[in-house]
Amino acid sequence: MSESINKDYIRGHIDTIILRILLEQDNYGYEIIKSIKILSNGNYELKEPSLYTSLKRLEKLAYIESYWGDETHGGRRKYYKVTKAGNQYYINALKEWKIAKTLIDQLVEGTS
Repeated sequence: MSESINKDYIRGHIDTIILRILLEQDNYGYEIIKSIKILSNGNYELKEPSLYTSLKRLEKLAYIESYWGDETHGGRRKYYKVTKAGNQYYINALKEWKIAKTLIDQLVEGTS
């Protein structure tokens, strides 16, 4: 897909996207951004301010926890991991996404 997408289509799902990536493994900011770019085949790049705003919100809601990694590979990095509540939130958000996707397909494309 070489066409760009309106970022507003994705903005409301950034928390869910980040949780999905963190469910695979604990990670730090730059690697989360890199994973999103790779998973989207380069069609979407999350900007740092949006990432850290989302991470702060997810941590405040207790959906993720942060911890400091060791210094074996350069400077200390702040890692994030999904909590039990975050896992449940992701499962619910995924269900809602699937319902919304079907509904939007019906409304926009006229499919049933």
